[in-house]
Amino acid sequence: MKAIEKIKELKAKSAEELKAHKIDLLKEQFNLRMQKGTGQLTKNHMFKNIRRDIARINTILSEKQKVGN
Repeated sequence: MKAIEKIKELKAKSAEELKAHKIDLLKEQFNLRMQKGTGQLTKNHMFKNIRRDIARINTILSEKQKVGN
């Protein structure tokens, strides 16, 4: 999925849905760190993808917060 499509999809969600999705991504990021520590990680590119998705969510949440005020 391209970045623009991800952004459009995320902007369509409510703030509560975004927060829940962010928590899921943080859990997945933690799991990847554990896999890396035990030597089981084969998809190193997932770190970058998850980190960027979390940043996108944070940006959209701050935009929604500014519009709401």
